[in-house]
Amino acid sequence: MTLHIALVSEQIAMDYLRPAFQARFPEARLHRIDTEVQELEAIDVIDAVVCWSPPPGLLARMPRLRLVQSVGAGTDHITRDPALPDVPVCRIVDADMAAGMNAYVAWAVVHGQRHMGSYLENQRRSVWEEAPIVPPGRHRVGIAGLGVLGQSAACALVAIGYAVRGWSRTPKHDLPTGIEAFHGDAARGAFLAGCDTLVCLLPLTDDTRGILNADLFAQLPPGAHLVNTGRGAHLVQHDLLAALDSGQLASAVLDAFVEEPLPPGHPFWQHPGITVTPHIATRTGPQAIAQQTHDNLIRLTG
Repeated sequence: MTLHIALVSEQIAMDYLRPAFQARFPEARLHRIDTEVQELEAIDVIDAVVCWSPPPGLLARMPRLRLVQSVGAGTDHITRDPALPDVPVCRIVDADMAAGMNAYVAWAVVHGQRHMGSYLENQRRSVWEEAPIVPPGRHRVGIAGLGVLGQSAACALVAIGYAVRGWSRTPKHDLPTGIEAFHGDAARGAFLAGCDTLVCLLPLTDDTRGILNADLFAQLPPGAHLVNTGRGAHLVQHDLLAALDSGQLASAVLDAFVEEPLPPGHPFWQHPGITVTPHIATRTGPQAIAQQTHDNLIRLTG
């Protein structure tokens, strides 16, 4: 029987995966259900879905479905579907993701702390103007979320020389050297008060949805920087705009959004204090996604 695999997303085109999946599954038939191609006539024969943010209710309409494979380390973009069928949901495990996130977070922290946005604007205006230089050791970076990616990013920042602290909802034991640890709601205020830059790498849960809001921004030092590489739903968008306009926040680097792609008329595009990147902080290569999908299917079928 022919194996049918659907590459599914309501946010991105999934054609970048096709060559790797054709190579790893030469006998399978691939289907795309995404922003550019709709092949819904195949819905009754789909065996596996490889996805990022599948349309709610779609997976429940696939009677042969045996596996839902995320293309990233998170699965909340799948499990948020109230109609999700009772089939295995697998995430990507990829050591290279941490390296990619480390590089992005380091760039984003330096971008804000060293006034790179102002320098780029000065270049466009042919203006030679230095901003005050603060050594990394005097700039305190807070990592909200001390999972695998959070701890790895924290270590990378420590290596550069930043003063790094981390916050998690529950205690984290055996943290790498150089990371000052905070946990729980009782310690969140003390954590935030010492963050010149706040990096959000939290998972998206009912407790963390909307956590980047006016109350949180008010607890940061005036002129702090924000980096959100978590989920778009962590951020209350109008609260961010208000905090930037008031000067409570100096800048924000955003890589995740509630609506992706970010609509052309969205105020984030034109705001001088915001840097937008299109959800590219880190990615797993197509070959690794295809291989892990293959391995997970083998495990399911024995």
